[in-house]
Amino acid sequence: MTARIFKPAKSAMSSGQAKTREWVLEYVNDTAREVDPLMGWTSSNDTQSQIRMRFATKEAALEYAKDNGIGAVVVEPKPRKPNIRAGGYGENFATNRRGAWTH
Repeated sequence: MTARIFKPAKSAMSSGQAKTREWVLEYVNDTAREVDPLMGWTSSNDTQSQIRMRFATKEAALEYAKDNGIGAVVVEPKPRKPNIRAGGYGENFATNRRGAWTH
């Protein structure tokens, strides 16, 4: 039984950081998924793949894995580059504007 410990990335549909501050322990699939010939549903005999546990720190997740005999691989998060924009919409109407506003 092996697991992956990681910090999830933010959703592509929002700019917020919800659910990205905690570390997640998730089991790696041991067997491939199969397609049911009658219904076309995807299924697996591996019930561990349904388990996802959240921890406040990476150390807590590693300690849980060690205490339960789970081989864990830690995936470090990539640092997020801040998106700093020069100015904003309000600067289009500033009184101390350098150039003329033309459209």
